[in-house]
Formats: sequence, C-alpha cells, structure tokens
Amino acid sequence: MRVVAGALKGQRLDVPPGRDVRPTPDRVREALFSSLGSLVQGAGVLDLFGGSGALAIEALSRGAALAVIVELHRRAADVVSANLSRTGLEGRARLIRGDALKLIPSLAAERLAFDVVFLDPPYAGDLAARALAAVVGHGLLAPEGVVVVEHDKRNPVAEPAGLRIESVRTYGDTALTYLAR
Repeated sequence: MRVVAGALKGQRLDVPPGRDVRPTPDRVREALFSSLGSLVQGAGVLDLFGGSGALAIEALSRGAALAVIVELHRRAADVVSANLSRTGLEGRARLIRGDALKLIPSLAAERLAFDVVFLDPPYAGDLAARALAAVVGHGLLAPEGVVVVEHDKRNPVAEPAGLRIESVRTYGDTALTYLAR
C-alpha cells in the first residue's frame, strides 16, 4: 500500500498481518480524499479504528495539521507507529493504543474537536453506530466537521441524532457514508 497523493505521494505503508485489519484500497482512499477536497487542508483529523494509519497519514500528506489515531490491537498499533516514523509524521500525529469507544470520553475531556473523523471499524456488529453516537455525544466533531464511515454496502449507516447523511458512495462491496451536522 502507498500514500496516494500529497507531499508523501508514493511513500510505502505497511499493513498489519492477518485478517484483523482491512486496509482501505488505494482507489477508495483516492475517491474519499477527492470528495473531501480542501476540507483536509489545516484540519484536525481523528482516525478511530486506525488499522495501518493509512487514512490519517493520507490526510497529513494532503495538508492536515494534525491527526489522532486510535488503534486497539498491539500489532496494528506497532505498524501505525512504524508508518508514522517512516513518513516522518510523528510530530503531527498522536497514536493512542486502546479501545476507541472507551477513549472517546478522554479525548473529549481534552476539549478536542476534529474537522474530519474517520470511522473504519470491523464490518460485523454495531461499532460504527456506537462510535458515531459517542463522537457526537461527546462533542468531538467541530461545527463544520464531517464524519466518514467506511462500511459494508449491505449494512447501511443509520443517521444518528445530531448528524445528517450527506452522501453515500459505493466501491464494490465497500461504502463510504459522509455525515455532517
């Protein structure tokens, strides 16, 4: 996997071994960031369920000011750390190892609000819905911010209180749902 565009275009990124992490394909990342356009410039980015860190790293490559990446699994967090080191982004990114849902209140306690929030949880279960509700409920989304949920197209995202679905785009079995206030 490689960074698709920006200052780090072409930079190689590692992916954690095994089936626990499902990296966002290059073409989907390209479409995602093309749709976000200039919103990423100077943005604060939250990447819950970070996996390899590719979404946050892509955002930083395209001009985001800072990124917070949350990843539960040690092996995946080690890969994120290595990818940040390889790309020289350690100073603009903060990696937190732990459960995303349990860490949301502590991020809110730091009075953090993000312009772009990426949610790419495991497709099975209700993690996306629970994370969306927690992000909104704890005030982690900036007033003009956007949340992008990556999910299986057969399992649509429900519109939570406080957000509205702006668009849904599909790429094979993958869907991206964009939500804003």
